[in-house]
Amino acid sequence: MAKKQKTEKVVEPLIEKDFKEVETPVMEKPLPTPKNTWEIKDRVYYLTRKRRPLSYMVKSAGIYYFDEDLGYERELKYCENQKTSFVDEMKGDQRLAHIIFRNGALHVPRNKQTLQKLLSIYHPQKDKLYSEYKPAKEAADQMEWLELETDALVAARNMDIDMAEAVMRVENGSKVSKMSSKELKRDLLIFAKSNPLLFLELADDENVILRNFGIKATEMGILTLSSDQRTFSWASNNRKLMNVPFDEHPYSALAAWFKTDEGMEIYSNIEKRLNQ
Repeated sequence: MAKKQKTEKVVEPLIEKDFKEVETPVMEKPLPTPKNTWEIKDRVYYLTRKRRPLSYMVKSAGIYYFDEDLGYERELKYCENQKTSFVDEMKGDQRLAHIIFRNGALHVPRNKQTLQKLLSIYHPQKDKLYSEYKPAKEAADQMEWLELETDALVAARNMDIDMAEAVMRVENGSKVSKMSSKELKRDLLIFAKSNPLLFLELADDENVILRNFGIKATEMGILTLSSDQRTFSWASNNRKLMNVPFDEHPYSALAAWFKTDEGMEIYSNIEKRLNQ
């Protein structure tokens, strides 16, 4: 009986074309959901400009809000029996309610969300006729003002007497010429505390000293200003120095002129006379 021949199974080598490219699925991250920044809480509103009438009624109907998403104005109305202040979303009867400030203030409890959103978001008189009390923002504003006041007081304390006179002349006029140095420093500190922003602006304005210099020269009879306030001249010989441009303050114009080549020579001449 013949033996069966064994056949060897030939394994062919794998080549690159036999592999199919399998794409690994990439999981896309979901877009973050915007958080609702509206906080449910009691809110207090105050009339602006510190007005405190016994009662004041804010419009609760016939007002409109421009909806950026929809692209048109939407009518607003405050109705206590509705869940929205937008008229086009209201259902059923509309019982109009009044919005009344007492002694300049209006307290709206947390359960009055329709009224709160009308006053805080949609009402056109928000931040004009009234504003919402926000302790954090108010504290930040107060901090900013206190820092400004501190900077002004430090600058006033370190200011030399000539600069102090120049700044206070803007505030008090010619009477600073008759003030003692202690009176001048006292008034300077009071001015810095009461109006720190204006004080710091004046302290950084290089023309303030030049204006004061020109005023002192005129008060001491070195320069003269014509009656129509259009011409500065030497007092000694009435020789004209400069014409004041139309619609400019004479001493502001003189301060600017002192920066020119001709004006610098006159400035040096006047300085020598003032120091004699």
